[in-house]
Amino acid sequence: MTSLADIRSTFLDFFARNGHEVVPSSPLVPRNDPTLMFTNSGMVQFKNVFTGLETRPYRRATTAQKCVRAGGKHNDLDNVGYTARHHTFFEMLGNFSFMDYFKEQAIPFAWELLTRDFGLPKDRLWVTVYHTDDEAAALWRKVAGLPEERIIRIPTHDNFWMMGPTGPCGPCTEIFYDHGPSVWGGPPGSAEADGDRFIEIWNLVFMQFEQFEDGRREALPRPSIDTGMGLERIGALLQGKHDNYDTDLMRALIEASAHATDGDPDGPGRIHHRVIADHLRSTAFLIADGVMPSNEGRGYVLRRIMRRAMRHAAMLGAQDPVMHRLVPALVRQMGQAYPELVRGEALIADTLRREETRFRETLDRGLRLLDEELARLPEGADLPGEAAFRLYGTYGFPLDLTQDALREKGRGVDVAGFEAALAEDRARARASWAGSGESRDAALWFDLASRLGSTEFLGYDTEQAEAQVLALIRDGEAIQTAQEGETVWIVSNQTPFYAEAGGQVGDTGWLRRLGEGDGGATVLDTRKFAEGRLIAHRARLDRGPLSVGDAVVLEVDHDRRAAIRANHSATHLLNEALRRNLGEHVAQRGSLNAPDRLRFDFTHGQALTDEELARVEAEVNAYIRQNAPVETRLMSPDEARALGAQALFGEKYGDEVRVVSMGVLPGSGKGIDGRAYSIELCGGTHVVRTGDVGAFVILGDSASSAGVRRIEALTGQAALDHLRAQERRLAEVAAILKAPLGEVVERVRALSDERRALQNEVAQLRRQVALGGSAQAPPPCARSGACPSGRRCCAA
Repeated sequence: MTSLADIRSTFLDFFARNGHEVVPSSPLVPRNDPTLMFTNSGMVQFKNVFTGLETRPYRRATTAQKCVRAGGKHNDLDNVGYTARHHTFFEMLGNFSFMDYFKEQAIPFAWELLTRDFGLPKDRLWVTVYHTDDEAAALWRKVAGLPEERIIRIPTHDNFWMMGPTGPCGPCTEIFYDHGPSVWGGPPGSAEADGDRFIEIWNLVFMQFEQFEDGRREALPRPSIDTGMGLERIGALLQGKHDNYDTDLMRALIEASAHATDGDPDGPGRIHHRVIADHLRSTAFLIADGVMPSNEGRGYVLRRIMRRAMRHAAMLGAQDPVMHRLVPALVRQMGQAYPELVRGEALIADTLRREETRFRETLDRGLRLLDEELARLPEGADLPGEAAFRLYGTYGFPLDLTQDALREKGRGVDVAGFEAALAEDRARARASWAGSGESRDAALWFDLASRLGSTEFLGYDTEQAEAQVLALIRDGEAIQTAQEGETVWIVSNQTPFYAEAGGQVGDTGWLRRLGEGDGGATVLDTRKFAEGRLIAHRARLDRGPLSVGDAVVLEVDHDRRAAIRANHSATHLLNEALRRNLGEHVAQRGSLNAPDRLRFDFTHGQALTDEELARVEAEVNAYIRQNAPVETRLMSPDEARALGAQALFGEKYGDEVRVVSMGVLPGSGKGIDGRAYSIELCGGTHVVRTGDVGAFVILGDSASSAGVRRIEALTGQAALDHLRAQERRLAEVAAILKAPLGEVVERVRALSDERRALQNEVAQLRRQVALGGSAQAPPPCARSGACPSGRRCCAA
């Protein structure tokens, strides 16, 4: 039997042989489309290439793209587990041409792969074309020899693809497989098209027009190709199955679920196992790509998926958390194709375990409340929206989970009432779905990058350099000259200024114009644009004008950069110390490396104890005192991972990465040899030796979000200033107590005990007075001040 892994490889290998670059899957959180919650198709990572905003070093590409459809516009969650072909997570196989080949090659590629490499019978394949696309229809007749009755012309939007209201668009051709007359259903476009006889397996999109706001549609001078084939769907077909859940990969996960719950994969709990298998994939991949469960945005959708699976596990009779025990089975099935699963296995399992433990504490109570609400209703009546909202607000039940529970009882939910009660929460969630897409000025920056090329960064080796001004940007528009007093973005051919990235804030400093006249500016910030290709300085002109073409000297604020470097290097040491002291599940979830402090967010399910904080702080300081060289090396991502280099979950890396090594483990050699204390993929600036960090002091540990902790700390002079301030405050306390510094703690403890005793005594006296009694007179020892116990009381 051909496995899904084999099918994936066969597809990618076929297009690689035909001149296509095999491009790794992009993360599930799209970086270039603010309208999408999750990546839902293979073309998402190439959107800027299709629109002309971005160029790539290749003209042909092929991918196996991981996709999620479980929220927003594309939401298949309610159908998952109950149908043969709905999933929250799926893989989309695709081939792309960026103004290279077009229909005359795309159609032969598809026919050859399907009939030769995949071995599908030619007489079972049907196609649809847009009703006016005579060119595609003619190619199908010529290339595949298809008769007219198996080339169906569709006049609707089903066969015309648009990126949006405006922009690239074009007709598409869909390829269908005919399962034969034994299966009910009719060909596409017929009254029985919803049946299962004819199943779509591949869609080829021909981007050949541009749509304008005024309704015009003009031919593109260089058209492109975008295709999509669902791996699960083609896998079921090639494996002789009629259900995606019967494929080898999904079957393995279903059997793992059955084993974990002591059940039969094909028994009464069949639907539950299917839901768990599907949701295991989507939750694991989302966590690996940096999404963590929360109450809004992407994290909210992740939590919905997780809790739906966990409820199905509970319905199977599982008494303990199940989902985390299935992660190894998923890694075995998909870890080779998607190594982020291997790297994130510990984090994924720990997150699932914590979420399921928390959810099970409320599941029984929530279901009891649901039964109580239903008992008050007439037989068969839908659950009121207000009651569904109470389930959500009190017990964290998402609407779809409540609907799922009611489906088995033959009931529904007043969705309109629920939406009305939840409107404010949903509005907040939608606002957070904006994602990490490009700004409104993306077109301007991409145009500059295409004309000017990339900015060369010199800041690893120097903090001062000469450069030429290539562009000036003011209020979103390119200008030729900026005047004194204006604040503008300045783009130069090269710069020593580090642009904000990876948690490290952008450099500040000064710019001085060379040549005649007196001109200068203060650089207030440094940022990256056009997906990192351009480095721009936000600067205030202090003296004279500045024009495009001027020669300038750029100088970084050295003291500020040194403080930032120390904090950034300290976060690397802190990350490793946390992993070694808390466990391999610790993964970075964000950081801030500023000149005055550092902040580090990481995955961990509970607050750190004072002892854990002390151990981590001591370990970081030990490697600072080691004063080992901080080394960097450029290598491929695979080479870096082979050394054990830590990478930020969900981060996209290129063909070459910068690896930073610091600290030397006891008994090991020096350098990046796999024996260094900390090895991370990082593009930031760092100290020369760990001793340059100076000192490291943790200020505290707090919750950042569900399952994520935050440590704030200081280094160098800021750490020393903090310790001295603490020492001064302690000295002030000692002076007030008239006690030596070494006895302050015991003295404060004694005063606290005395205060507590006096409070109890006063409370007792007040009770006596309230009951009508009289307070006893103070004892003679109190009146005389001679207490036999040596303790002073309030009357003494």
